[in-house]
Amino acid sequence: MTLVELVITIVIIGIAAAALFFAMASITARSADPLLRQQSVMIAESYLSAALALPYGQLSSAAQSAAAPRNLAGEPVTELVGYSVALTVDGAANLNGVDATRIEVTVTDPQNQLLQLSGWRTCYGEYDASGNALCP
Repeated sequence: MTLVELVITIVIIGIAAAALFFAMASITARSADPLLRQQSVMIAESYLSAALALPYGQLSSAAQSAAAPRNLAGEPVTELVGYSVALTVDGAANLNGVDATRIEVTVTDPQNQLLQLSGWRTCYGEYDASGNALCP
């Protein structure tokens, strides 16, 4: 192998290594994005399922403005610092003759990316403590 061939080989290997390192740096820089997104989905699902489990007449009490995520005891979850959760309850709508309420959860992650998750809650055969029907 001549000196010229050796220099050309080193240059080609250097260019390939630089391209590989650039690609790896780009992937590494964004490696936390899926984690933040998945954590936002889990927070939103948790809040939505808790709201959907409420009696139909108490849905409006679930609404909250943007705040730090809290556990069932109402205490802030310290592991989720940087996230905020807002829950809105849209007034009763009529979907093909069925009364329904739309619940929307918005989670903001530490990089200020929003995730919105919504669900519908209908009134089905619910009664109060005295036996009166809550559904219209």
